[in-house]
Amino acid sequence: MTSSTFTTARHAQLFDELLALFLAEGFAHLTLDAIAARLRCSKSTLYNLAPSKDELVRTTTIGFFRRATTTVEDSVARHDDPRERITVYLSSVGDALTVASPQWLADVAAFGPAREAYEQNTRIAALRVKELIDAGVAAGAFRDVHAAFAADLAATTMVRIQQGEVRAATGLDDAAAYRELAAIVTAGVSA
Repeated sequence: MTSSTFTTARHAQLFDELLALFLAEGFAHLTLDAIAARLRCSKSTLYNLAPSKDELVRTTTIGFFRRATTTVEDSVARHDDPRERITVYLSSVGDALTVASPQWLADVAAFGPAREAYEQNTRIAALRVKELIDAGVAAGAFRDVHAAFAADLAATTMVRIQQGEVRAATGLDDAAAYRELAAIVTAGVSA
């Protein structure tokens, strides 16, 4: 193993540990010194990952959503039935969020760069829902709904989930809210 491979492997491991820490406990209360101590590394090692705590948070948030997207799309790819695909998609989004603590979600909502990453991911997910609905209508599995409207309805709920409004109004955590959304959207568009 070359030293650059070791460095890359160590950075990947450190990134995974940092992401796990943030998802479990949030990040707002942690200083760079505290993060370094918790991860048993130096601050200079953290600076190799990102130039500041804010950038560490932004990078790990984006990394979380990239990984989640890959996992969700892998799950969807295993299904051919349009009803199953949309249910699996939205349910898998909910499942991906089960590892996120309420503190992490609150910290993401309160920190602009992380909130922007979540909002961008939500917009992308809404477009994906529209694609899945369009495909279901084309296949005859869904009634001839206005896919853009149905996706916009889902997107509005997804934004409310992301902003904590659904939790406040219903008590559902983000993961459970996505599973409920999956059931409602699928039933609403089914032929």
